[in-house]
Order: sequence, then C-alpha cells, then structure tokens
Amino acid sequence: MNLALTVLEIVAPVFMLAAVGFTWVKLGFEYRIQFITRFAMTLAVPSLIFVALMQTEISGDDLGVFTIATVIGNLALSVVFWIFVKVTGLNQRTYLSPLVFGNTGNLGLPLCIFAFGDAGLGYAVVFLSVTALWSFTYGIYLVAGQGSFAKVVREPMVWATILGAVFLWLGWETPTFLTNGLSLMGQMAVPMMLITLGVAVARLTPGNIGPAIALSAIKLIVCVSLGWSVAEYFELGKVAAGVLIVQFATPVAVTSYLLAERFGADSNSVAGMTVASTVLSIMAMPVVLAFVL
Repeated sequence: MNLALTVLEIVAPVFMLAAVGFTWVKLGFEYRIQFITRFAMTLAVPSLIFVALMQTEISGDDLGVFTIATVIGNLALSVVFWIFVKVTGLNQRTYLSPLVFGNTGNLGLPLCIFAFGDAGLGYAVVFLSVTALWSFTYGIYLVAGQGSFAKVVREPMVWATILGAVFLWLGWETPTFLTNGLSLMGQMAVPMMLITLGVAVARLTPGNIGPAIALSAIKLIVCVSLGWSVAEYFELGKVAAGVLIVQFATPVAVTSYLLAERFGADSNSVAGMTVASTVLSIMAMPVVLAFVL
C-alpha cells in the first residue's frame, strides 16, 4: 500500500502537468510551442543541468561509471533496434530513430526528480546529455542522411554539462547571487517541459495505430530489459540503476516526429508511435517505478 502511494505521488504530478498542456490546446487556447521549447532548451534546462551537476553530492567516480553505462547502453540499444529494423524490413529512416530515442528530457527528467530527488537529478541530467549528443549526431543522420556536429557544439545544454562537470571536479561554486538566479531559472524547466509535452501530443495526427502500439510495446520491453541488464553489469547503486532504467523506459521523443516531418520521412507513422508509446508509458511507468524503488 505504501509503495503504491509512493508511485502515485511520483507519477500523478508528472502526467497531471502533461494533461494541462493537452487540455489547453484542445480547448483552443494559444500555445507557442516553438518559442517555449527554444526558451527551455536555451536557458531553463541548461541552468538546471549546470546547477544540478555543480551542487551534486555524487562522487566523480560514480558519475563516471554511470556515464560509461549510459553510453554503452545507448550504443547497444542502437545496435539491437538496427538489427530489428533490418530483420523486419521496416523503413529505417522512419522507424529506427523513434525506437532508439526516448523522451529523456520532457518526461524522464521530471520522473527521476520526483522518484529519486537531488541524487536522481544528477544522474538524470548526465543521461539526458548523453542522449542529446547521440540524437544531434546519429539521430539526425538516421533521418536526414547526415549528422550535425556543428549543432552539438552550439547546443547550450552541452556546454552546461561540460561546465557543470568541470565545476564539480574542481570543487568550484558560482557566487551565491548567480547560483540563486540560475536555480530559479532552472526551476522553470520541469513544468515547462511537461506542459509542452502535453501540447505536442495533442497536436499530433497519428497514423497506423495498430503497428504503432505493437512497436511501442516492443520498444518498452527491450529498453527496460536492456536498462536492467546494463545496471546489473556495471553494478550500479539503487538510485543510479533506477534512473538508468526509468530513462530507458521513456516513450518516443517528440523530436523524432519533428525530424521525420522536417526531412520527409513518414511523419504520420512516427506520430502514431509517439502517441501510442506515451499512452503506454502512462500505464507502464507505475510498474517500472515500483520495480526500481
């Protein structure tokens, strides 16, 4: 009973805020998703990442092992689904990116904060940063036929991660007034991302729902199994292992749909997977959290 209540306390606020965004759009109110997303990814999320890393009490060695586990896990996931796409004959440009990349920012970050607190936030931002780098390079290559290393260099989230890691390693702290300002800005990130997630899902026009549900279920099973296996192999602690599994279990990232739309892949099929996997996540995430807590 206590575990069920704990899981409910974690999941409820996350999906409640997403429901706010979904309902807002369905009621016909304006929501400038491009502006909000750019603001969040340029200022709010980098501020959250930098302060979280700078102030984390996780040892450098533990973060190092977790980073390696995250990299290995994402590479393994990419290989597994590349083989899956080849064997099943699915279109690689359409399906491989949504199978590989989860919503580790909009959904994964808030879930890890509510489930594991400040320690979980430190691990979660490392996972988010690794997947962001992989998405800006390999993810864009899958859909467009070329990566974007220049975009990685210009991405504020990348520099926030690097600077946060440097400050953590050297034991530096920014002046109190600056830390407070960055913390305040970072506090906007979680509600903005969740509401924007709801808005994005509400605006999608899904297609091929039947196959989308099946592929979303396969993605969830493979990702949770792989996350658990990697956590066991690297003998991660309870919080680190929990964050790894939850982040791997997140649904298809909305950015996969945006890339498909931009570069001429089958965006309707990707939209179907995004919607199906998000709904499936609402049902499955409490079970995943109960498993890792």
